[in-house]
Amino acid sequence: MAELMNLKDYIVTGKLEDAKAVVNDAIAAGADAQDIINNYLIKGMEEIGKRFDEGQAFVPNLLLAARAMKGCLEILKPLLADASSASLGTLVIGTVKGDLHDIGKNLVASMLEGCGFEVINLGVDISDQQFVEAVKKYNPQIVCLSALLTTTMNYMQNVIETLSAEGLRDQVKVLVGGAPVNEEFAMKIGADGYSSNANAAVILAKRVLQAC
Repeated sequence: MAELMNLKDYIVTGKLEDAKAVVNDAIAAGADAQDIINNYLIKGMEEIGKRFDEGQAFVPNLLLAARAMKGCLEILKPLLADASSASLGTLVIGTVKGDLHDIGKNLVASMLEGCGFEVINLGVDISDQQFVEAVKKYNPQIVCLSALLTTTMNYMQNVIETLSAEGLRDQVKVLVGGAPVNEEFAMKIGADGYSSNANAAVILAKRVLQAC
């Protein structure tokens, strides 16, 4: 199964069709789906994340890698005895009410999904009650709130307060991000963490899950 040795590189370089071809051939040859995920796909995403941090890769590279990872996961997940074992955890993400920006939020969602999270992307202009309904429906471990405007960032606190009022706050970690948001603001509104970019969001999500 020498072809599997190329799979990590195909993820890093975002070669979707090449990556899918290797996965299909490996499965036909008897490779274990979970081993492919753990030893090749996730390692590829970790490598592109590292390159991004070091300034050797950029946002388009992250998007292509995440797309390649997602394409491979679609092949592998049905083959797992317990499909949930392929997921690091479930995560709900959305841009808060009054804000229609979604490019950054979608990049974060793609990276998280590519790194093994089950991502429920609610979209934009999401109210506190919609976040509450999503938590009740999907039972996520993490809720991610995004805002790009200074006029909407304060709504993140509304979401956190409503989660508390509904008795759901202790069930989830709340992470925030977006251009006007910073670490100080995150702590002020009672969030569990803040990330400044998509790769940092993946690292943060993994860290808070380990603390659960």
